[in-house]
This record gives sequence, structure tokens and C-alpha cells, in this order.
Amino acid sequence: MLRRALRLRLGPCLSGRGLGTYRGGSTLDWDGKVSKIKKKIQSIFPGRAWSPLYDTSHLPPERSDVVIVGGGVLGLSVAYWLKRLEKQQGAIQVLVVERDHTYARASTVLSVGGIRQQFSLPENVQLSLFSAEFLRNINEYLAVVDDPPLDLQFNPSGYLLLASEEGAAIMERNVKIQRQEGAKVCLMSPEQLQKKFPWINTEGVALASYGLENEGWFDPWCLLQGLRRKLQSMGVLFCQGEVTRFISSSSHMETASGEQVTLKRIHEVHVKMDHSQEFQPVECAIVVNAAGAWSGQIAELAGVGTGPPGTMQGTKLPVEPRKRYVYLWHCPQGPGLEAPLVADPSGAYFRREGLGNNYLGSCSPTEEEEPDPGNLEVDYDFFQEKVWPRLAQRVPAFETLKVRSAWAGYYDYNTFDQNGVVGPHPLVINMYFATGFSGHGLQQAPAVGRAVAEMMLEGHFQTINLSPFLFGRFYFGEKAQEHCIL
Repeated sequence: MLRRALRLRLGPCLSGRGLGTYRGGSTLDWDGKVSKIKKKIQSIFPGRAWSPLYDTSHLPPERSDVVIVGGGVLGLSVAYWLKRLEKQQGAIQVLVVERDHTYARASTVLSVGGIRQQFSLPENVQLSLFSAEFLRNINEYLAVVDDPPLDLQFNPSGYLLLASEEGAAIMERNVKIQRQEGAKVCLMSPEQLQKKFPWINTEGVALASYGLENEGWFDPWCLLQGLRRKLQSMGVLFCQGEVTRFISSSSHMETASGEQVTLKRIHEVHVKMDHSQEFQPVECAIVVNAAGAWSGQIAELAGVGTGPPGTMQGTKLPVEPRKRYVYLWHCPQGPGLEAPLVADPSGAYFRREGLGNNYLGSCSPTEEEEPDPGNLEVDYDFFQEKVWPRLAQRVPAFETLKVRSAWAGYYDYNTFDQNGVVGPHPLVINMYFATGFSGHGLQQAPAVGRAVAEMMLEGHFQTINLSPFLFGRFYFGEKAQEHCIL
């Protein structure tokens, strides 16, 4: 798929531009003229070393085979697997565009860093199992010569999901799916739960599921920096800027049902430089939309969803930013070192943070309570009124907790079925998606990156079949509904 796209772009271009010639003479003649010009300028300004009249080092390259929009772990994972799976070293040039070089507002580093296999869809279980293996052997994948090894500080304490009488049958079905896919998960009765974790109040709990392997939490910042370091060693280019425009060409065709459709191919990406009106056009063969919470806006720039309603051209990417709070509190009498990440039927969740009786946690709001995503301000009243009562009811020791700090981050929330969007767009034929995971993108990023790279390089998924996550499901109304969203 990628090779075909590259041939379309590079074929006529390279064949018409000889690498050893220059208009008006050879490259050697031209180099000689440049050398003379340099000497003249240096004679005018004695003692000053030659430097270009205009510094372009901050600009992205004029062309790149693949442009990845979004430098979080999903975008970086796509870049990693493209370079790892390329047939010849250096064959594919990859550019990653990220507008927030500090990652201060990035979903990756503002998450609680959890990984689990306790999902309701087989594909999500498979994705997390693959990623768990990747994280467990992180230095086999991301080691860089002469650099220190990565320490993700993985804590394998597991996830403990609690179900009410209403949700018990669903939990049993989910655990059956998880076990069929190879996940190590056990079911626990309220009595077994009380015996293993005596600090839990089991009132209202009919059943619990507990991850025995490959579940827990890790340091997202370490994974992000490890990927960046590895990609730089592999020759991937990075650019701080914002994608503001796509230049594309169109062709028209008629489907078997007689519907007229327009196919688009992106040829150029405009990258606006930070704190400037300046932009750089970048020619490309493929664009990867890994812009997280803002991927819906990037898709619209490419013409996705701008056609008549009810048509494929009018089908939008249903991904939007949803603000989520994370609170850090201290509780001297709280659960000990054996405590897993606990998810209550009420929606509240928590996990330990470090060794000093500190805990992270929160609760997702209802649709009516959704906060304004226009800023990342924290609502402490939400903790007092919605989160704390649920925590204290489940863990009585939390009655005396003290909140120490809090922050907010974004989910790339898929309003259609709360699941990822992976693979190419049907009509914008060289735009690929890696977005919409609604809170579980970090833990599944290693597997998703490989899946997208496989689709680009081979034209189909190989390691894990993610066909249910393709864009076309939004048009056909075929939900890949994930029910286990925290």
C-alpha cells in the first residue's frame, strides 16, 4: 500500500530530476560559484564565520514520505513500527508533527498509566496483551546504543473490577472472552474479595474480576521519552508546529449502487510554525491522523465529513475532546502495597501512587456533568460531591483522606462506540487513523502502531485483525461497542 503510494509520488519526480545535474551546469560548477560568493561576503565582514542569511533549521523538511500528525504515544508508535518493519533501512522518511513540544497538555503524560486486559471486545484484549509483552520487554524494542536502559517502573498489581447484581452476568461474559484470548483473570465472590482485600466494603458487590498477570500501571512519560529517543536514532524527524491545511487532488467514480463519490489524495501538508504566521508546505505520500482529542478537526481539514449527510463523504470522524480529572490524595490508613487498581460499579476508581500512602483516582462524569473542554482547570467540587462519597463508601479508610493536588487531561472520546479508529479512510485514500480510544490509547499504543504500519506497508492487518475498528463502521452504523471504559 505504502510502496504503491510512494511510487505514485516519487516515480515521475525522481526520474525527471537527475541527482548529478543542475540547471545551467554540473553540481560541481554550482558549488564553486557558491564558494566564491561566500568568500566575497566574508571579505566584507572580516572575522565573521559564514552562516546562512536565513536560518531554516526550525522548519520541517520540504517533503516526507509519511507525515504523522500528533506526537503522543500513538503517533510515535506508528512511526516506530514503520521504521522497524521497513524492508530496507532508511527507505521511508517519516516526519512527526507535534504542536506541544513540552507535552504539558498531552493526554499521554496526564493519564494514570494503567494497562489491563479486562475489556469486553476480543480485539481490545488482544491489543493489550500485545502491548503488555512490548512493555515487559521494553529494552529489547527501544534500546539505543550507549544510552541507559529504560525503566518504566511497571507495577504489576493488577486491576480489580467490581460488579453489582445488575452487572454480574455481563462481567462473567466479559471474563469468558478475556480468558479465551489468553488473559489471566479470575472471578471472586464477595467473601473471597473480603478475605483477600479486607479494607474493601463489599456492600452492593455481587462479583469481582481480578487480573493476575500483565495488569497494573507504569510511567507514561518514560514510555514517551523512550519512543522519542529511539525514533531519533532511527532517523525519524520531529517538528514543533500545527497542521493547518491539506492540499489534495480529487477524482470521481461511481459505486456499484450508482452513487457518485469523490476520492481525495493529500499531496501537501501545511505546518504552521509555533508563535508565528509562517508555515512550511511538506509534500507527502501518506498522512497519519494521530492527533488524539483534536483528530476530528484534523480529519475535517482533509474534507472528512464535509459532504451531504447520510453519505460516506458526509460521515464525520466522531472523536472529540472530553476533559477528565485526576486527583492525588493522601490517606495514612489507606490500602497497602498489595492494592490493585480498583474500579467501582459507581464509576469511581483509584490506585496507589508510590510508597507513601498516596493514591490517584477519579470518576468519569455523566453526559449531563461533562465539563467544558476549552480549558484544563480542575473542579475540586466534583471530587467533594461525586468522587469522595463513592470512594469512602467502598473503602471506609478514605473517609479521612486529604487531597494534595489534581490535574485535568483529555480523552480522545469516540462518541459512536468509545473504541479506537484504525486504518485508512475510504475516500481520503492516503489518510490513516490511529485515534479515538476513549481513555485506553496509551496502554494499547504499541499494538495499534504496529497494526497501522502493517496496513500501510502490506495493505492489510497481520498481527491483530482490527477490521471492526475501521472508519467505515460509522457510515454503516456497525458499532464495535466497548463496555469496559473507566
